Amino acid sequence: MADAILVLNAGSSSLKFSVFALQGAALAPIASGQVEGIGGAPRFVAKDADSRPLAETRWPAGETLGHDGAFAHIAGWLREYGGGAHRLVAVGHRVAHGAARYVMPTRVDAVFLAEVEKLVPIAPLHLPHNLAAIRAVLARAPELPQVACFDTAMHRTFPRVEQMFALPKELEDAGVRRYGLHGLSYEYIASVLPEYDQRAARGKTVVLHLGSGASMCALDGGRSIASTMSFTGLDGLPMGTRTGALDPGVMLYLMNSGMDARAIETLVYKKSGLLGVSGVSNDMRDLLASKEPRAALAIDLFVYRIGRELGSLAAALGGLDAIVFTAGIGEHTPIVRDRVCRQAAWLGVELDADANAAGGPRISTAASRTSAWVIPTNEELMIARHTRALLETA
Repeated sequence: MADAILVLNAGSSSLKFSVFALQGAALAPIASGQVEGIGGAPRFVAKDADSRPLAETRWPAGETLGHDGAFAHIAGWLREYGGGAHRLVAVGHRVAHGAARYVMPTRVDAVFLAEVEKLVPIAPLHLPHNLAAIRAVLARAPELPQVACFDTAMHRTFPRVEQMFALPKELEDAGVRRYGLHGLSYEYIASVLPEYDQRAARGKTVVLHLGSGASMCALDGGRSIASTMSFTGLDGLPMGTRTGALDPGVMLYLMNSGMDARAIETLVYKKSGLLGVSGVSNDMRDLLASKEPRAALAIDLFVYRIGRELGSLAAALGGLDAIVFTAGIGEHTPIVRDRVCRQAAWLGVELDADANAAGGPRISTAASRTSAWVIPTNEELMIARHTRALLETA
């Protein structure tokens, strides 16, 4: 019986999972999937390492599972899958925010849960669900070691001035500073970049993690030195439903106009971004297919903001050797990559249109001074690596 690590990524209405077998120094993917709609009409799907369907289960509309029930179903299916050929030895979790306290993968215990609970106001859309998944495992399999891997940890290498807001020192001391997010994605890209472009891995690269949540990160020799996200996941680029960078005066104006904190939170996290601008959808695929003028405007704004942030991050790096597209939009939307690259011609990016249409991995010409790449991210594998490493040092 081979040992295996389960990776869980909990959202508000879904619990995604991946399973990796420990094969010597390697981690071999076995299966992945999710339970979606856990607040009503749940659906379970699973696929093998080659993305072939393995299982699907649907519950009646209106039936709820919660994260506890979702984990119970995943665990039950895993016991049956493969006839017990694999034994779970640990569970790794993606945890959105560790603030200043957690800068490394951490073994879960009661103290950990209490401390992360205090951080929920920083990441209200993510941390409650991350904690719900951890508690579900504790309730169903308390003997399993659990490891929390933080999306902020990669950015602990920020220079001091990148960490700072122009606020009084007592607020900085209280933890109000720039942290950056999507760190597990950036960490994975940094780990595989040498396989694609040694110059980019050693030099100055901007990685564009473009998905429903979107951000960009400046890597200098593989180290994060700046990011578009800061204290929370709201800053930087406009996203599926989040505002991105917003003048704080807008918040004050809304408060003075009668909106309370909860209403503003809902506005900036759930009703803005591509959805708010377009009035159509938060999904880039829907916007590209739509004939509504405001759908096109939302795409224009998204691309424009990427271009502005790319210039800012290149300035922070003091130059630019490469850009890397990753995550859902970055990996699967050639037209967005095309527009971003053409907008970045002044930075030395020369697009190869045919390579871009084919999905890369290199989408810049051989003569391009700044190379451009499409590299699929794998946050789950990164979490599994951290989990195994922490188990081996325990």
